Amino acid sequence: MNIEDINIEKELKIIFMGTPEFSVPVLDALHKKYKVRAVVTQVDKPVGRKGIIKKTPVKEYAEDNTILVLQPEKIKDSVEEIIALEPDLIVTCAYGQILPKELLDYPAYGCINVHASLLPKLRGGAPIHRAILNDYKETGITIMYMAEGMDDGDIISQSKIEITDLDTASTLHDKLSELGSKLLIETLPSILDGTSTRTPQDEKEVTFGLNIKRDDEKISFSKTKRQIYNQIRGLNSWPGAYCMMDGKILKIWNSRITDNYYPEKFDGEITNIYLDGIGVKVSNGEIVITELQLEGKKKMLAPDFLNGLDKKSLIGKILN
Repeated sequence: MNIEDINIEKELKIIFMGTPEFSVPVLDALHKKYKVRAVVTQVDKPVGRKGIIKKTPVKEYAEDNTILVLQPEKIKDSVEEIIALEPDLIVTCAYGQILPKELLDYPAYGCINVHASLLPKLRGGAPIHRAILNDYKETGITIMYMAEGMDDGDIISQSKIEITDLDTASTLHDKLSELGSKLLIETLPSILDGTSTRTPQDEKEVTFGLNIKRDDEKISFSKTKRQIYNQIRGLNSWPGAYCMMDGKILKIWNSRITDNYYPEKFDGEITNIYLDGIGVKVSNGEIVITELQLEGKKKMLAPDFLNGLDKKSLIGKILN
């Protein structure tokens, strides 16, 4: 299909591909401005202990706004169905699958992706978590033309945001989702009128923000207090960093760092009970657990967790 054949005001056909909550504000901004013809999202999956099937957030939005929904298990098996919708532009945001070349080549205006990092930094499925885990001081949004590899296409536009020490993966997620919505709407006119730039990514600068694995969640108190602090906030609010306490999983949701140092104590040893939390010795000092969740219990602030417990008996206990 040729760009010259399209009347942008009347005939522009946009397909949006996305899955999680992060994608919804981006879809909302796009739909309000241009009207989305259809969404492609991952299949609904069971959630929780009862295994209740839950719609993806993008599907919920689409149904609420009477947008056609496609949910192929494998995108490569639905290429013809998507092409039959004659998309002029495909916009993806945290969809979760790599698009086949036949689909990438079809839209007159191309396939563009809204990615939650400053590419070529943090290619992959967990750039928000990894930005905090890796102690980055800034991150951002990249709008890019899609290619056959993972997040390796040419950059169209970028917008930066500071990562503060109080940010968690949850707060950064929300900031970047809104930033992505804004940047997409600012960038689309140049894509549609043919004035957008294309900047190849510098392969020497590539890093990866690969999906979080179970090993990433386990806290090792032999690490530095900064590393552990970043791990806790980088996995909040999903999936959560954890250690073991008396043979039970103890998820740690929030913490703070102190200047205390205990060379005579073991890594993971409880050092102090503070008004706001539980002090634990780490390789180069102390970290204070301020919000936690013991296996089988609800999430709570540390002072609430400590109510009714013999606080003195906790001193010296080892978390591992």
